[in-house]
Amino acid sequence: QVQLVESGGGLVQPGGSLRLSCTFSGSGFNIYHMGWFRQAPGKERSLVTWITKDGATHYADSVKGRFTISRDNAKNTVLLQMNSLKYEDTAVYYCNAYLTDPLFGFWGRGTQVTVSS
Repeated sequence: QVQLVESGGGLVQPGGSLRLSCTFSGSGFNIYHMGWFRQAPGKERSLVTWITKDGATHYADSVKGRFTISRDNAKNTVLLQMNSLKYEDTAVYYCNAYLTDPLFGFWGRGTQVTVSS
């Protein structure tokens, strides 16, 4: 059974940086595509970024040029480096592992990111 645990969230000022980490427990990390989603209060959960098992990446327009996703297959870890954070980046960030569709993948419990002065 796959388990995902996010860490690294917190409170940061606008323009600041945070690095989120997702640790994958279970077998087969290197065959899963990995994604980060976020959900702000009163809004639906939305895609932030994903990285395929082969290392290809995709970003939502709202985070392009500011966020970077990476994976370390030796450590079963996915990182999300978030720079130039904005108020609107405030949300709970969720890690996802999927084979074909994130909706049918595994989810972590989330980590809170708050951007505030």
